[in-house]
Amino acid sequence: MTTRHLPLASSPEAVPATGIAGVRDEDLLQVGDLAKATGKTVRAIHLYEELGLLKAHERSKGRYRLFTQEAVVRVRWISKLQSLGLSLSEIQSLVRDQEGSNSAQFAALKLRGVYQAKLDETKKRIAELRELEGELVASLEFLSTCKTACASQAPVHSCPTCERHPEGETAPELVLGVHAS
Repeated sequence: MTTRHLPLASSPEAVPATGIAGVRDEDLLQVGDLAKATGKTVRAIHLYEELGLLKAHERSKGRYRLFTQEAVVRVRWISKLQSLGLSLSEIQSLVRDQEGSNSAQFAALKLRGVYQAKLDETKKRIAELRELEGELVASLEFLSTCKTACASQAPVHSCPTCERHPEGETAPELVLGVHAS
């Protein structure tokens, strides 16, 4: 990742090694660099700014938005929340709640509640996916006998009840469902 060194609008011609609030100017990222570092589009970064989810640290003399490395963490956090199923408006509300909290303890408690709910949902979804995985494995095993044992002239509707499968073996629902009407 290449960062561009641009003089800040508020700094004199000779830019010091450290800029505003101890951030070195050469560590600042333009919006395109931030987008590349996070795998997002420039438009997404602009949208996060418009929604108040992200703030530029400063602007260059050319009025380019400049971001600190903390912005990379913030954009990745937003992405993870989206992956957990939160909409941008829900993330916006979460940010407002955090910024408007009277104490760190209260803010942490609210954040913990959101994360606990998402953890519960994630565990439930993982259990559902594991069940589906088992069904897929069973279906593939069932269908693997069709590859070598089925008569090419057997009618399609006879597949789940084919006598070529071991006696008593019931076709999984992913196979049965194809032939149900």
